Amino acid sequence: MSLQEQRILPAIRRMKDLEKLLKTSYTYIVLLDSHVGQLKNIVDLGRANGKKLLLHADLIEGLKNDEYAAEFLCQSIRPAGIISTRGTVITKTKQNGLIAIQRLFLLDSSALEKSYTLLERTQPDYIEVLPGIIPHIIKEVKERSGIPIFAGGLIRSVGDVEQALGAGATAVTTSNTELWQQYHQRS
Repeated sequence: MSLQEQRILPAIRRMKDLEKLLKTSYTYIVLLDSHVGQLKNIVDLGRANGKKLLLHADLIEGLKNDEYAAEFLCQSIRPAGIISTRGTVITKTKQNGLIAIQRLFLLDSSALEKSYTLLERTQPDYIEVLPGIIPHIIKEVKERSGIPIFAGGLIRSVGDVEQALGAGATAVTTSNTELWQQYHQRS
């Protein structure tokens, strides 16, 4: 599953941001905060404009984040992919043939080791590592898991993006609109 060489994955919280991104060459867009009642319309709007939305299942209001919710999202909403911290959601997403992105919060060595166990079980298509400003951990997770990495969280500058990419991240997820613009201009 290729991201078509897209190095920045814009992460949106508001419809106003989606409307801006519809006019760009970005194909993949991460939808963070949303409401279950709006999802179908948002995904359909994106699709009609050639955009592929990656839904963050953990942040959908009005929907419990479990395998039943994942089944609903996969069958009824049909985004390009789903992001979640929950292994059951990732497993169900993969079973339905959508892009499965396992989000990991790497707070300490214990969390890192538990994450490796989770990754062995879920085998996601991508891993999102947070915070994304720890290049040596990005490199380690990529080498140890063999799964492509997205770096997210606390990405504030072009330098942060370049460090994450230099450490082996496939792409960087960010809600920083200035970074969207800077990397859009480079493509």
